[in-house]
Amino acid sequence: MKYLIYSVFLLSGLVLALSGCGDPYKSAKASLNSQTDSLSYSFGYLSAANLAGEGIKDLDIENFIAGFNTGMEENEALIDQMEMQMLLQAYFQDLQMRQMEERTAQADVNIQRGRAFLEENLNNSDVFETGSGLQYRILEEGDGPKPSATDRVQVHYHGTLINDTVFDSSVDRGEPVTFGLNQVIPGWTEGVQLMNVGSKYQFFIPPDLAYGNNPPPGSPIEAGSVLIFEVELLDIR
Repeated sequence: MKYLIYSVFLLSGLVLALSGCGDPYKSAKASLNSQTDSLSYSFGYLSAANLAGEGIKDLDIENFIAGFNTGMEENEALIDQMEMQMLLQAYFQDLQMRQMEERTAQADVNIQRGRAFLEENLNNSDVFETGSGLQYRILEEGDGPKPSATDRVQVHYHGTLINDTVFDSSVDRGEPVTFGLNQVIPGWTEGVQLMNVGSKYQFFIPPDLAYGNNPPPGSPIEAGSVLIFEVELLDIR
């Protein structure tokens, strides 16, 4: 476990301690009049945001602050540090197990929805499916060369979920991207090789050709999600 990182996370107690009585999570008013003020605020915000991002939201605030203050004052802890390490290890193992169970349950729902979507999608006469289960629609057909799996390509793309949520888009950013076709999800590696330079395709990528049950952290992509991309192949580099 990354105990050094989690020990830094405990600095969020500084912000919690300053929040006063009442709701322990109520935001305190910051007074950023010096570099120390700004540094203190940054430690508090980033550490608390990391705690929340790790799913750690079931802390007892009074004991959290008590432990924080004892550590800052370099007084003797009420719990042996080895025991603390064991407590943390057991907690994070349990947390990881609970998160895995939640992702699995979430993935099961998304997989069923995705299968229904893909089955319905094949009713469209302009949608084709490869042997792997990748579906695609030709929006524009170019007349340039086709890339191989080891080529670097330049593309514009727009990625959505089946509920139309946009999760990534070079089109929205206004700047195409260049990458190796062997460095992306399998659905991209296979799909872009179908395209001639100058083409624009729409891909419907099942989860086993995308991120499966392990989507990028912080992304709106959920476990087991079907991904939809509109891809324009601009060049082979």
